[in-house]
Amino acid sequence: MSIPSTVVLEQRLSRAGIRDVVTVEPVSGGLAALAGIAVRDNAPSVFVKAFAEARDGDGDAFVAEAEALAALRELGKLATPEVIVANREVLVLSLLQPRPHDETFWEQFAYALAHLHTSTVHPRFGWHRHNWLGRRRQVNTWSDDGFAFFAEHRLLRWLTEPRVEAALEPADRAALERLCDRLPELLPDRPACLTHGDLWAQNVLATADGRAALIDPAVSYMWAEVDLAHLWTTAPPPESRRFFDVYAEATGLDDGWPARMPIIQLRQHLAVLAQFDDDWGAAETIRATLTPFRAGT
Repeated sequence: MSIPSTVVLEQRLSRAGIRDVVTVEPVSGGLAALAGIAVRDNAPSVFVKAFAEARDGDGDAFVAEAEALAALRELGKLATPEVIVANREVLVLSLLQPRPHDETFWEQFAYALAHLHTSTVHPRFGWHRHNWLGRRRQVNTWSDDGFAFFAEHRLLRWLTEPRVEAALEPADRAALERLCDRLPELLPDRPACLTHGDLWAQNVLATADGRAALIDPAVSYMWAEVDLAHLWTTAPPPESRRFFDVYAEATGLDDGWPARMPIIQLRQHLAVLAQFDDDWGAAETIRATLTPFRAGT
């Protein structure tokens, strides 16, 4: 019989020295880890995250995530939760608030994200350590070439994953390789900057005073449009409709950016396909995006 997720989280909290937990309330929405809100007897409630089962090589996942939150906060001046505990077993964070359902929130977030991307320009692509996207290692080996970095470490690296091998046909894989060869003509030559790396709407929450706050990062110095593509293609809420115009104005983004989003978002679709039995249409979207790159088309 499997142990309930709330019991697992309470056990991990206890081993981390947090032993005044009254109850743990499960939180839905996370795909890679167990998550909950721990209500404490003599302290504020906290958010807690842990993996149900440890895997070889993922012992630094929560330490890397805590470091990424600090980088977004310290380098990019974005709001992130306070890290209370980060070790091999558990990540404990201060609680954030649900984001408000209003346009002003998203417009202010657009300016904050624009500041992150324009104030952290870096001469190289990568990060000083490898980290994680879900339960898969994100390789961040330094590179001077953004096209080569994106091709090797953000697209082609998924082709050896068993679920991707099963879902994509040889013609699909060849089309992806062809697309990677043509990246310099398909995408503009942009500098690297600090990116969140997993920026869909579910990872945007709010501080107590109503500012946007980010969780679950997979940071690296990469093209800013990696973050933009993830928000653009993952059904952001209706109140975010002004976000993209405000961001484009604040960063000087050209009018052609929406056409680039499907290519850049291939990285995330491949990651979803690699990790989850239900791919939420990722395989179909990948094949559609690759259609112009098939032999004979």
